[in-house]
Amino acid sequence: MAKPVSETAVPLIRPEAAVARPKRAIPWEFWLLLPAVIYIFLLIGFPLILSIYYSLSHISVGRRDFSFAGLANFRAILHDGIFLQALRNTVLITIAVLVIVLILATILATILAARFRGRAVVRYLLLLPWAAPVVMSTIAWKWIFDSQYSVINWVLRQLHIIGPYEFPQWLGVPKLAIISIIMVQVWRILPFATVITLAGVNAVPKELLEAALVDGAGFFTRLFQITLPMIRPIIGVAVLFTALFTFTDMAVVWILTRGGPYNSSHVLASWAFQVGIVAGDLAQGAAIALFMLPVLAAVAVWVLRLASREVTE
Repeated sequence: MAKPVSETAVPLIRPEAAVARPKRAIPWEFWLLLPAVIYIFLLIGFPLILSIYYSLSHISVGRRDFSFAGLANFRAILHDGIFLQALRNTVLITIAVLVIVLILATILATILAARFRGRAVVRYLLLLPWAAPVVMSTIAWKWIFDSQYSVINWVLRQLHIIGPYEFPQWLGVPKLAIISIIMVQVWRILPFATVITLAGVNAVPKELLEAALVDGAGFFTRLFQITLPMIRPIIGVAVLFTALFTFTDMAVVWILTRGGPYNSSHVLASWAFQVGIVAGDLAQGAAIALFMLPVLAAVAVWVLRLASREVTE
Protein backbone atom coordinates (compact mmCIF):
# COMPACT_ATOMS: atom_id res chain seq x y z
CA MET A 1 0.00 0.00 0.00
CA ALA A 2 1.44 3.33 -1.02
CA LYS A 3 2.24 5.95 1.62
CA PRO A 4 0.38 9.26 1.65
CA VAL A 5 1.96 12.11 -0.24
CA SER A 6 2.41 14.11 2.95
CA GLU A 7 4.74 11.42 4.42
CA THR A 8 7.00 10.96 1.32
CA ALA A 9 7.52 14.64 0.47
CA VAL A 10 11.09 16.03 0.66
CA PRO A 11 11.46 18.48 3.56
CA LEU A 12 11.90 22.12 2.56
CA ILE A 13 15.34 23.73 3.06
CA ARG A 14 15.36 27.23 4.40
CA PRO A 15 17.35 29.76 2.29
CA GLU A 16 19.41 30.81 5.35
CA ALA A 17 20.45 27.21 5.96
CA ALA A 18 21.36 26.74 2.29
CA VAL A 19 23.77 29.69 2.23
CA ALA A 20 25.12 29.23 5.74
CA ARG A 21 28.78 28.28 5.86
CA PRO A 22 30.91 27.15 8.72
CA LYS A 23 32.51 30.03 10.60
CA ARG A 24 36.11 30.57 9.66
CA ALA A 25 38.42 30.42 12.62
CA ILE A 26 41.04 33.15 13.17
CA PRO A 27 44.13 32.10 11.20
CA TRP A 28 47.04 30.91 13.28
CA GLU A 29 49.32 33.43 11.58
CA PHE A 30 47.39 36.17 13.37
CA TRP A 31 48.30 34.79 16.81
CA LEU A 32 51.95 34.50 15.77
CA LEU A 33 52.07 38.12 14.64
CA LEU A 34 50.08 39.53 17.55
CA PRO A 35 52.94 39.66 20.15
CA ALA A 36 55.23 41.39 17.67
CA VAL A 37 52.52 43.92 16.75
CA ILE A 38 51.82 44.68 20.43
CA TYR A 39 55.56 45.02 21.15
CA ILE A 40 56.12 47.40 18.23
CA PHE A 41 53.08 49.45 19.20
CA LEU A 42 54.24 49.83 22.81
CA LEU A 43 57.82 50.58 21.77
CA ILE A 44 57.21 52.88 18.80
CA GLY A 45 53.53 53.55 18.22
CA PHE A 46 52.54 54.73 21.71
CA PRO A 47 55.56 57.10 22.16
CA LEU A 48 54.88 58.52 18.70
CA ILE A 49 51.23 59.20 19.50
CA LEU A 50 52.25 60.71 22.86
CA SER A 51 54.84 62.95 21.14
CA ILE A 52 52.24 64.22 18.66
CA TYR A 53 49.87 64.94 21.55
CA TYR A 54 52.58 66.77 23.54
CA SER A 55 53.69 68.83 20.53
CA LEU A 56 50.16 70.20 20.17
CA SER A 57 49.82 71.17 23.83
CA HIS A 58 51.37 73.52 26.42
CA ILE A 59 52.68 70.75 28.67
CA SER A 60 55.95 71.15 30.55
CA VAL A 61 57.61 69.48 33.53
CA GLY A 62 56.44 72.12 36.00
CA ARG A 63 52.97 72.67 34.55
CA ARG A 64 50.55 69.98 33.48
CA ASP A 65 48.73 72.15 30.99
CA PHE A 66 47.22 69.85 28.38
CA SER A 67 45.34 72.66 26.64
CA PHE A 68 45.44 72.62 22.86
CA ALA A 69 48.20 74.85 21.42
CA GLY A 70 47.78 74.06 17.74
CA LEU A 71 50.94 74.58 15.70
CA ALA A 72 52.32 77.25 18.04
CA ASN A 73 55.23 75.06 19.15
CA PHE A 74 56.25 74.36 15.55
CA ARG A 75 56.07 78.07 14.65
CA ALA A 76 58.16 78.91 17.72
CA ILE A 77 61.00 76.52 16.91
CA LEU A 78 61.18 77.79 13.31
CA HIS A 79 62.08 81.23 14.73
CA ASP A 80 64.72 79.77 17.06
CA GLY A 81 68.30 80.38 15.87
CA ILE A 82 69.70 77.38 17.73
CA PHE A 83 67.11 75.09 16.12
CA LEU A 84 68.05 76.34 12.65
CA GLN A 85 71.74 75.84 13.48
CA ALA A 86 70.98 72.30 14.71
CA LEU A 87 69.05 71.60 11.50
CA ARG A 88 72.00 72.77 9.37
CA ASN A 89 74.43 70.69 11.44
CA THR A 90 72.22 67.61 11.12
CA VAL A 91 72.01 67.88 7.33
CA LEU A 92 75.73 68.70 6.97
CA ILE A 93 76.89 65.85 9.22
CA THR A 94 74.53 63.35 7.58
CA ILE A 95 75.65 64.20 4.03
CA ALA A 96 79.36 64.24 4.96
CA VAL A 97 79.13 60.90 6.79
CA LEU A 98 77.10 59.39 3.96
CA VAL A 99 79.62 60.33 1.26
CA ILE A 100 82.70 59.31 3.27
CA VAL A 101 81.16 56.02 4.44
CA LEU A 102 80.04 54.99 0.96
CA ILE A 103 83.47 55.67 -0.57
CA LEU A 104 85.39 53.89 2.21
CA ALA A 105 82.90 51.00 2.37
CA THR A 106 83.22 50.38 -1.37
CA ILE A 107 87.03 50.41 -1.15
CA LEU A 108 87.11 48.10 1.88
CA ALA A 109 84.52 45.71 0.40
CA THR A 110 86.52 45.46 -2.82
CA ILE A 111 89.69 44.70 -0.84
CA LEU A 112 88.04 42.20 1.48
CA ALA A 113 86.38 40.37 -1.42
CA ALA A 114 89.83 39.38 -2.70
CA ARG A 115 91.70 36.42 -1.24
CA PHE A 116 94.78 37.22 0.84
CA ARG A 117 96.45 35.92 3.94
CA GLY A 118 94.91 37.23 7.16
CA ARG A 119 91.61 38.20 5.57
CA ALA A 120 89.59 36.68 8.43
CA VAL A 121 91.58 38.71 11.01
CA VAL A 122 91.03 41.92 9.05
CA ARG A 123 87.29 41.24 8.85
CA TYR A 124 87.18 40.60 12.60
CA LEU A 125 89.04 43.84 13.38
CA LEU A 126 86.76 45.73 11.04
CA LEU A 127 83.67 44.66 12.98
CA LEU A 128 85.03 45.74 16.38
CA PRO A 129 83.83 49.38 16.19
CA TRP A 130 80.32 48.17 15.39
CA ALA A 131 80.34 45.65 18.24
CA ALA A 132 81.61 48.13 20.85
CA PRO A 133 78.99 50.08 22.86
CA VAL A 134 78.51 53.55 21.45
CA VAL A 135 78.87 55.27 24.81
CA MET A 136 82.17 53.61 25.73
CA SER A 137 83.73 54.11 22.31
CA THR A 138 82.66 57.76 22.26
CA ILE A 139 84.23 58.34 25.68
CA ALA A 140 87.47 56.87 24.28
CA TRP A 141 87.24 59.29 21.36
CA LYS A 142 86.75 62.14 23.82
CA TRP A 143 90.14 61.28 25.33
CA ILE A 144 91.64 61.14 21.82
CA PHE A 145 90.35 64.67 21.22
CA ASP A 146 91.73 65.98 24.52
CA SER A 147 93.40 69.36 24.05
CA GLN A 148 96.62 68.48 25.96
CA TYR A 149 97.01 64.71 25.68
CA SER A 150 95.44 64.17 22.26
CA VAL A 151 97.01 61.41 20.17
CA ILE A 152 95.96 63.29 17.05
CA ASN A 153 97.83 66.40 18.17
CA TRP A 154 100.92 64.31 18.94
CA VAL A 155 100.86 62.74 15.43
CA LEU A 156 100.38 66.14 13.79
CA ARG A 157 103.27 67.53 15.86
CA GLN A 158 105.54 64.62 14.87
CA LEU A 159 104.68 65.22 11.22
CA HIS A 160 105.48 68.94 11.68
CA ILE A 161 101.98 69.89 10.54
CA ILE A 162 101.49 71.94 13.72
CA GLY A 163 104.07 73.62 15.89
CA PRO A 164 105.45 72.19 19.17
CA TYR A 165 103.39 74.61 21.24
CA GLU A 166 100.15 74.43 19.30
CA PHE A 167 97.25 72.62 20.96
CA PRO A 168 94.18 72.47 18.67
CA GLN A 169 90.96 72.48 20.68
CA TRP A 170 89.12 69.72 18.84
CA LEU A 171 85.99 70.02 20.93
CA GLY A 172 86.30 73.70 21.81
CA VAL A 173 86.15 75.30 18.34
CA PRO A 174 82.86 75.06 16.38
CA LYS A 175 84.34 73.86 13.07
CA LEU A 176 86.70 71.38 14.73
CA ALA A 177 83.83 70.09 16.87
CA ILE A 178 81.74 69.34 13.76
CA ILE A 179 84.75 67.61 12.14
CA SER A 180 85.26 65.55 15.31
CA ILE A 181 81.60 64.44 15.30
CA ILE A 182 81.87 63.44 11.62
CA MET A 183 85.02 61.41 12.34
CA VAL A 184 83.37 59.47 15.16
CA GLN A 185 80.20 58.83 13.16
CA VAL A 186 82.22 57.51 10.21
CA TRP A 187 84.25 55.27 12.52
CA ARG A 188 81.04 53.93 14.10
CA ILE A 189 78.98 53.25 10.94
CA LEU A 190 81.70 52.19 8.48
CA PRO A 191 81.79 48.49 9.56
CA PHE A 192 78.05 48.08 9.06
CA ALA A 193 78.11 49.67 5.59
CA THR A 194 81.17 47.62 4.63
CA VAL A 195 79.52 44.33 5.59
CA ILE A 196 76.42 45.16 3.53
CA THR A 197 78.49 46.23 0.51
CA LEU A 198 80.74 43.18 0.85
CA ALA A 199 77.70 40.89 0.68
CA GLY A 200 76.69 42.57 -2.56
CA VAL A 201 80.19 42.33 -4.05
CA ASN A 202 80.37 38.62 -3.25
CA ALA A 203 76.99 38.07 -4.94
CA VAL A 204 78.24 39.33 -8.33
CA PRO A 205 78.67 36.31 -10.64
CA LYS A 206 82.34 35.42 -10.99
CA GLU A 207 81.79 34.25 -14.56
CA LEU A 208 80.75 37.75 -15.56
CA LEU A 209 83.87 39.33 -14.07
CA GLU A 210 86.10 36.66 -15.63
CA ALA A 211 84.51 37.22 -19.05
CA ALA A 212 85.12 40.96 -18.73
CA LEU A 213 88.71 40.26 -17.72
CA VAL A 214 89.20 38.07 -20.80
CA ASP A 215 87.83 40.90 -22.96
CA GLY A 216 90.52 43.18 -21.58
CA ALA A 217 88.45 45.19 -19.08
CA GLY A 218 90.60 46.80 -16.40
CA PHE A 219 89.93 46.99 -12.68
CA PHE A 220 88.08 50.32 -12.74
CA THR A 221 86.05 49.30 -15.81
CA ARG A 222 84.87 46.15 -14.05
CA LEU A 223 84.18 48.12 -10.85
CA PHE A 224 82.19 50.99 -12.35
CA GLN A 225 80.48 49.18 -15.22
CA ILE A 226 79.74 45.77 -13.71
CA THR A 227 80.10 45.55 -9.93
CA LEU A 228 78.64 48.85 -8.76
CA PRO A 229 75.61 48.83 -11.13
CA MET A 230 74.76 45.27 -10.05
CA ILE A 231 74.95 46.02 -6.31
CA ARG A 232 73.09 49.35 -6.54
CA PRO A 233 70.02 48.06 -4.61
CA ILE A 234 72.29 46.88 -1.77
CA ILE A 235 74.09 50.22 -1.75
CA GLY A 236 70.64 51.81 -1.43
CA VAL A 237 70.06 49.83 1.77
CA ALA A 238 73.45 50.99 3.09
CA VAL A 239 72.54 54.59 2.23
CA LEU A 240 69.21 54.29 4.03
CA PHE A 241 70.62 52.87 7.26
CA THR A 242 73.62 55.22 7.29
CA ALA A 243 71.33 58.22 6.90
CA LEU A 244 68.94 56.98 9.60
CA PHE A 245 71.70 56.16 12.09
CA THR A 246 73.42 59.52 11.60
CA PHE A 247 70.31 61.68 11.43
CA THR A 248 68.77 60.31 14.61
CA ASP A 249 71.89 59.80 16.74
CA MET A 250 72.22 61.85 19.89
CA ALA A 251 74.76 59.92 21.98
CA VAL A 252 77.88 60.92 20.02
CA VAL A 253 77.11 64.66 20.07
CA TRP A 254 75.95 64.67 23.67
CA ILE A 255 79.02 62.84 25.01
CA LEU A 256 81.58 64.71 22.91
CA THR A 257 80.40 68.31 23.09
CA ARG A 258 76.93 68.49 24.71
CA GLY A 259 76.10 70.80 21.82
CA GLY A 260 78.93 73.22 22.60
CA PRO A 261 80.74 75.43 22.29
CA TYR A 262 77.92 77.97 22.54
CA ASN A 263 75.31 75.53 21.18
CA SER A 264 77.14 75.50 17.83
CA SER A 265 77.41 71.71 17.41
CA HIS A 266 73.86 70.68 18.33
CA VAL A 267 71.93 68.35 16.03
CA LEU A 268 68.16 67.96 16.08
CA ALA A 269 68.21 64.94 18.40
CA SER A 270 70.50 66.55 20.99
CA TRP A 271 68.62 69.86 20.85
CA ALA A 272 65.29 68.06 21.35
CA PHE A 273 66.80 66.31 24.40
CA GLN A 274 68.18 69.63 25.71
CA VAL A 275 64.84 71.43 25.35
CA GLY A 276 62.47 68.63 26.28
CA ILE A 277 64.30 66.78 29.07
CA VAL A 278 67.01 69.08 30.46
CA ALA A 279 65.01 72.32 30.21
CA GLY A 280 61.67 70.61 30.88
CA ASP A 281 59.71 72.08 27.94
CA LEU A 282 58.11 68.83 26.82
CA ALA A 283 55.90 70.48 24.20
CA GLN A 284 58.71 72.15 22.25
CA GLY A 285 61.00 69.16 22.72
CA ALA A 286 58.36 66.92 21.16
CA ALA A 287 57.89 69.41 18.30
CA ILE A 288 61.65 69.40 17.57
CA ALA A 289 61.76 65.60 17.65
CA LEU A 290 58.76 65.31 15.33
CA PHE A 291 60.43 67.64 12.84
CA MET A 292 62.70 64.71 11.89
CA LEU A 293 59.79 62.36 11.15
CA PRO A 294 58.66 63.61 7.67
CA VAL A 295 62.27 64.00 6.51
CA LEU A 296 63.19 60.46 7.51
CA ALA A 297 59.95 59.05 6.08
CA ALA A 298 60.58 60.77 2.73
CA VAL A 299 64.18 59.50 2.57
CA ALA A 300 63.12 55.95 3.50
CA VAL A 301 60.33 55.85 0.88
CA TRP A 302 62.60 57.28 -1.83
CA VAL A 303 65.45 54.83 -1.18
CA LEU A 304 63.16 51.79 -0.89
CA ARG A 305 61.33 52.68 -4.11
CA LEU A 306 64.64 53.18 -5.87
CA ALA A 307 65.93 49.83 -4.64
CA SER A 308 62.68 48.08 -5.58
CA ARG A 309 62.81 49.56 -9.09
CA GLU A 310 66.40 48.42 -9.54
CA VAL A 311 65.50 44.87 -8.48
CA THR A 312 62.47 44.79 -10.82
CA GLU A 313 64.52 46.00 -13.78
